[in-house]
Amino acid sequence: MDPASQDINLNSPNKGNSMDPSDNMADDQAEGAAANSAHPLPPGLTEEEAEELRLELTKVEEEINTLRQVLSAKERHASELKRKLGLSPLNELKQNITKSWQDVQTSQAYLSASATLDDITHSEAYKKTQETLSEAGQKTSAALNTLGTAISRRLGDMRNSPTFKSFEDKVGNLKHKVVGPRGNGDAVSSPTDTTPTHENPPF
Repeated sequence: MDPASQDINLNSPNKGNSMDPSDNMADDQAEGAAANSAHPLPPGLTEEEAEELRLELTKVEEEINTLRQVLSAKERHASELKRKLGLSPLNELKQNITKSWQDVQTSQAYLSASATLDDITHSEAYKKTQETLSEAGQKTSAALNTLGTAISRRLGDMRNSPTFKSFEDKVGNLKHKVVGPRGNGDAVSSPTDTTPTHENPPF
């Protein structure tokens, strides 16, 4: 076997095999004979027609593989060009989204929907609904203001009531008993506080 005619791709299933076309045809004929025994011919198809179809299928599959390789090479080349131009996939995605949004905005469906919305916003029913909702909002706001005023007044009345004053005095007395006669600005020391006081100097 001539080394020049051997397949040098180590991952190829044909590595070390001869690339002589007559060998391939012999293999195809052997495969065809095996295929015939495994798969009977459909009715109305002769052996010659089946052989022609098999050859055509083989050619088409080879063309598909060639086109895949060409496409792959073109995609690699395109990505290399994009890389050199500084185009990242994120930039492409932004451009695609922008273009898609522009396409949507110029589409007949979008323009029709926009026109319909304009018609709705200028319709008498829309204006009446908008006025009603605005009026309801104003009434709700006024009611909430009145309620807030009433609650504030009621809390003020409660604070001035004798019961609340009595309660406030009791809390004040309790505070005086717990804290002692210190002024409001003095800090209360915690029983677990370990910082030295002026009464207990460290020396």
